[in-house]
Amino acid sequence: MPAKSTTYSVTLVKQIIGGSPPPASAEVKFLTVGDESAGQRLDNFLIRVLKGVPKTHVYRIIRSGEVRVNKGRAAADTRVETGDVVRLPPVRLSERAAEKLEKPAPPREFPVLFEDDHLLAIDKPAGVAVHGGSGVSFGVIEQLRQARPQAKFLELVHRLDRETSGILLVAKRRSALTHLQDQFRGRETGKTYLALVGGAWPASKKVIDQPLHKYLLADGERRVKVVGKDDPDGMRSVTLVKIQETLRDYSLLEVTIKTGRTHQIRVHLASAGHPIAGDDKYGDFDRNKALQKVGLKRMFLHAWRLQFDHPASGERIALQSPLPAELQKFLSHVRPAPAPV
Repeated sequence: MPAKSTTYSVTLVKQIIGGSPPPASAEVKFLTVGDESAGQRLDNFLIRVLKGVPKTHVYRIIRSGEVRVNKGRAAADTRVETGDVVRLPPVRLSERAAEKLEKPAPPREFPVLFEDDHLLAIDKPAGVAVHGGSGVSFGVIEQLRQARPQAKFLELVHRLDRETSGILLVAKRRSALTHLQDQFRGRETGKTYLALVGGAWPASKKVIDQPLHKYLLADGERRVKVVGKDDPDGMRSVTLVKIQETLRDYSLLEVTIKTGRTHQIRVHLASAGHPIAGDDKYGDFDRNKALQKVGLKRMFLHAWRLQFDHPASGERIALQSPLPAELQKFLSHVRPAPAPV
């Protein structure tokens, strides 16, 4: 039996895009483009507005001419501007997608490390996804939007794994989003993590330059592995490692990534024979069980420092997130006892 469907709520659309729809018929919706969506491609604009609608359907209604901009047909790559009126045909959502819209994420604020009119830097806790999807109903960005209904624009600049804590950037303007993402793509940011690994990390091993390849397990779960430099599917990945502290049976590392590949730090450190403590995908599973018994119930990976140029002023911003209390507590457990005086 096909899934039931529900007409998309124009009120919700208004909240998402920061515009105001003029009177519309029961069948057709009209959306006025807000300032924060100016300059965006029509297809990307609609994909963001019509959350829960398959991309294939979005492109179909554009190609068919059912979507109009200021009463005229428009292509997927048309740039919308402030004040443009976008006509939408009746759009249907699956019952599951409609249910997500009717039951929004619970509002939640997160500790703020930096905020102004252009961007927000928060201290993300471990165990919280940055966005919904892949079996997760909601994440940081959905909760922030619910906590800040007055915000016209909130978009993730980058990602952190669900079990990784630390600095996460959110753009409050489209211009800030594109400027910051360009810096991440151009490797103009400085991203340093703290990672606790098993064993004594060799002081001479300061650079890991190994290609990574993403693949799927039989159940569809994503994984990453190191491949040879001549592998056509390998993506060059560079990680810099510095020992911050040597502990009993562990090493606390400062890890700086020069490329932002999926699971890069986790896979690079594990491939070197020193998996991150508590890593449930690439770690030492027997050791992880023992660690849980002594208090480490999460992966010891923390986005510690981040440097970037402010998207408006150009000023170099340097942020630092303190190590969470549960990780600090575990470090005290594995630190060698002080030598007798």
